Amino acid sequence: MTNDLTASIITNVVLRGQYRPMSASSPDAARTRADEFRHGLRDITPLSFGVAVYGLAFGLLAAQQGMGGLATGLMGALVFAGSSQIVALERLAAGASALMAIIAGLALNLRILLMTASLRGELAGRPLWQIVLGVHLTSDENWVLMHATRNKGQPAGYWYLVGGGTSLIAVWIVSTALGATFARTLPDLAAGGMDFAFTAAFILLLTSLWQGHDSLPPWVVSAVIAGGCALLLPLDPSWGLIAGAVAGAGFAGMRRHG
Repeated sequence: MTNDLTASIITNVVLRGQYRPMSASSPDAARTRADEFRHGLRDITPLSFGVAVYGLAFGLLAAQQGMGGLATGLMGALVFAGSSQIVALERLAAGASALMAIIAGLALNLRILLMTASLRGELAGRPLWQIVLGVHLTSDENWVLMHATRNKGQPAGYWYLVGGGTSLIAVWIVSTALGATFARTLPDLAAGGMDFAFTAAFILLLTSLWQGHDSLPPWVVSAVIAGGCALLLPLDPSWGLIAGAVAGAGFAGMRRHG
């Protein structure tokens, strides 16, 4: 999750009057929160292994751009948005400016706005630090898992989401930092065919986001718009990515709420 998106969600919650200081909790409530956190941490474990795989791939990509293990891990901790980080690095590798890379990454992460909009019930009445933490740790994996657990009739709320997010961000930071550090010991990656890692990492990321046939229409809209802009308009390809991301997110929002 990027800082701009985090600020947007927090502002939305506060302005709607949903931010109220939380009263002191009872020991029973504290135990319930701890149990929910542990369940989220446990249930996300299989998905965390998948995150580790493309985290290592991202670390290799970051190393190609001159980033070390510490810088890569710090980026993962502050941004925590795999798709946005991959696209931003890909744009930098293609010669785009840093500003264009950031904008392209932000645009691709617009779907997080749709997910966090559904968390108003979980964020309402919480201290500001809990709102910031919940928004920052929200990702595709733990958001979907939370709703899937609820659909089974099991309790899964704010602390379940945070438990899952804590596992994911820890695995992401460690795996990306290890990938970048390990890449320093390798010979030229392009000579060994490892420059394909950009494409492979993004394909792997897409498979983790696939939620069935309902995912296909927004993806098609994004691909058509992005490809059309890149091929037909005299613009930097980054603008095509931005337009495709906005169009896909908008189309998905209209299908869900319209």
